[in-house]
Amino acid sequence: MTRAALPRLLLLAAAPLALAAAAALAQGQAATAKDVVDTAAGSPDHTTLVTAVKAADLVVSLKNPGPFTVFAPTNAAFDKLPKGTVEGLLKPEKKDDLAKILQYHVTTSALPLKWLKDGETLGMANGGKTTIHVAKDGKVTINDANVIASIPVSNGLIHVIDAVLLPPPPAAPAPAKK
Repeated sequence: MTRAALPRLLLLAAAPLALAAAAALAQGQAATAKDVVDTAAGSPDHTTLVTAVKAADLVVSLKNPGPFTVFAPTNAAFDKLPKGTVEGLLKPEKKDDLAKILQYHVTTSALPLKWLKDGETLGMANGGKTTIHVAKDGKVTINDANVIASIPVSNGLIHVIDAVLLPPPPAAPAPAKK
């Protein structure tokens, strides 16, 4: 490596952290030293989410430097699901299904609300897509979930939502040709 290339390499290495910090500053707040997982774990409103993240074995992934935007459902959001849904998804044999649902709540960029545009489609960590809506009063929804708070964290942003995002079912296979 040439001496001239070192500043460029350092700049590229620091870019994700700078983006996360810029996102926090854009929100008018300083990023906390806590990451997505530690922040959620410290919230009494996100105990179900933390339990699900642990059951899906996603803690290490969400503690990475990111940046991430996590759309974090509250306990009340999980309570809106049909009775037995959460308990069923927490079973070891449902780990993959649970992980796909949780990954549908994560995008691999730090996205402050003011950057989101009405009708914008976001690619999520599970490969699915969500749609952002911004009302005339500035209220933001993702699919049908309202964003009720935003929290800058060391590895991105958490947008607290009032509903669980459920990925659309997989498309039915095309009929076999005769």
